[in-house]
Amino acid sequence: MQSRLCPGRRRDAEQIKREGWREQRLLAVSSEDPRLDAFERQFVINLGNKLYGRAIAEKDA
Repeated sequence: MQSRLCPGRRRDAEQIKREGWREQRLLAVSSEDPRLDAFERQFVINLGNKLYGRAIAEKDA
């Protein structure tokens, strides 16, 4: 898939997230990111639930 803004060049998802954080202080992180420890993972889940409501998978569990 090509970027509409830069035809012929596709950016890596991690690069997009890194630039979003560095340039605009926007954070995109998965609670399943293996770089997170158990405390960080639970923090991300709690923050997501607070801001956006519980995830569908959590409602079913």
